[in-house]
Amino acid sequence: MSRVLIAMAFTGASAHALALEGSTVDNPEGTPVEDYAYGDHPDIAKVLSTSDVPNVCGPVLVEMAYEDSHGQRHIMRYQVMGNGCSNG
Repeated sequence: MSRVLIAMAFTGASAHALALEGSTVDNPEGTPVEDYAYGDHPDIAKVLSTSDVPNVCGPVLVEMAYEDSHGQRHIMRYQVMGNGCSNG
């Protein structure tokens, strides 16, 4: 049980550190990262790149670089479930 709690603590700390570091996708222009909130309706015309989903079991932060319908570049940070969960 304590190993699970320790792993969860490290996972949370890693996600927090990632959020403080800046973008994890290619960002040559220094585009500010926007956090997605439920109910937002971003204008996504073209996805440029996405960050890798970590191999952990739990929610993780990932990012997507995209262009809107006016050709403006954006980077959006949002949560997904990690790839490390198994069903058995």
